[in-house]
Amino acid sequence: MKMREILNSHNKKKSLLFFLLLLHCALSFAQGKEPGITSKDSVTTIKKISSKKDSTAIKLHSPKTAAIRSAILPGLGQIYNKKYWKVPIVYGLLGIPAGIFVYNYNYYRDTRFAYRVKYNMRVNGTDSALYVKIKDNLKPLSEESLRFYRNQFRRDIDYSALIFILFWGLNVIDATVDAHLKYFDVSPDLSLQIKPGYSEMANTNGLSLVLSFKNNHTK
Repeated sequence: MKMREILNSHNKKKSLLFFLLLLHCALSFAQGKEPGITSKDSVTTIKKISSKKDSTAIKLHSPKTAAIRSAILPGLGQIYNKKYWKVPIVYGLLGIPAGIFVYNYNYYRDTRFAYRVKYNMRVNGTDSALYVKIKDNLKPLSEESLRFYRNQFRRDIDYSALIFILFWGLNVIDATVDAHLKYFDVSPDLSLQIKPGYSEMANTNGLSLVLSFKNNHTK
């Protein structure tokens, strides 16, 4: 009789404890459902806010604007991207073909003038008064040599102009690509983990070496 009373009392305590446990779980669940910001909601909200900020920053920093500025004035797109160290490189690359262009143009103009004067003096008997205006280093050259150098300098003018245009275009491309990659995270988070489990490749149970890359902007 005493044993039964003890068992009944023990069962009542267990039932009461179980009831209290259920009540605690119910209250906790109800609290989690109440309107407000839970830890999970706060993380989601922070991610959304961060995503909106990144999206707004990307919209504000326009690759189109960088391209237009570089097309108008070389180096201006690099300044817009805050890549100031690239500006001297851009002008250095553009300065080389520009200098070659000026050098070839000056010699092309002198050889063309000298060839025309000597040709007219020999064929038409004119322009003899212009002979004194020929550069001293070109006077000893024959008509054939002057025509050869004239054509060579004119060809080099075309090449230097093409190279100048090419470098100008590369300046625009560089500014555009930099603007596109300005808010792109190119540094992945490398993680290496050892996990127990089943390997489908080896068809056995054991340890797996997991190598994963995680991008910071992955949603």
